[in-house]
Amino acid sequence: MAQEQEDFAQRDRLDARELHAWQTFMQMQEVLRGRIEQQLQECGGLSSADYTVLVVLSDAPDGLLRPYELAAALGWEKSRLHHQLTRMCKRGLVERHSGGSRAINVEITPHGRATLEQAAPSHSAHVRSMVIDPLTDEQIDQLADISATILAKLTKPSPPTDASVY
Repeated sequence: MAQEQEDFAQRDRLDARELHAWQTFMQMQEVLRGRIEQQLQECGGLSSADYTVLVVLSDAPDGLLRPYELAAALGWEKSRLHHQLTRMCKRGLVERHSGGSRAINVEITPHGRATLEQAAPSHSAHVRSMVIDPLTDEQIDQLADISATILAKLTKPSPPTDASVY
């Protein structure tokens, strides 16, 4: 039994190459996230989460989605979305409306749309300078492929565990 556990632990360890890739990825992600947050805060008073919600709502028909649709589009849990929308409603970026028959809709407000339109050009330029410009066309395609592969794995439904079978 102890040998099996040791073999399992050894098999799951990252080798030097894998560890370097992982640590570099994590460092890049942390630095990039911080720079994006700083830029969005400076140019529009938005958080990255604010910006993401506004983009999804602005792309929706009539700027309106049901909360479960918005959560699915963002890949967020219900609780996270609720708290984010509460903060955004207080700032006038979005509104919650009754959609009839107990349905609730979330809508981008004119203020939210104007804030997004003000922030978007600077944000796009910032993303271009930090992520796109340093890469070759081939690297951009590789980045998209790698990201899609990992995202597909992360969003794939998990197989049931033994506990969920009963």
